Amino acid sequence: MSDMTVTRKMTIEQYLEKVARFSDDEYGRLVRNQFQDIEGASELAMLAAPSAEEVEQLKKAVAIMTPAEKLNADRLTDEQVQRLAADAQIDQANLAIFFNGYALSCKRVS
Repeated sequence: MSDMTVTRKMTIEQYLEKVARFSDDEYGRLVRNQFQDIEGASELAMLAAPSAEEVEQLKKAVAIMTPAEKLNADRLTDEQVQRLAADAQIDQANLAIFFNGYALSCKRVS
């Protein structure tokens, strides 16, 4: 008999809470500043330190997801992400970054 432990993947809601932890705080701004490009954009740091506006957009998208989409959020297609962004009226690029980060997080666990 082997002692196997089953590791459950983090839910999309749990991942959103994790992403939001440094939203708009001093440390988060420091992280974002480190990743700014010459035009001042820092999309790559969005998952480490999102702005309050970005967190609100992500919350809107997660809130309108179906139970099936939430269960399979690490495997959403580009078309599903585009539709969610349009339905939530939020930035599609940030939503794609969010779901890609979630998928990577799930792969690390499994």
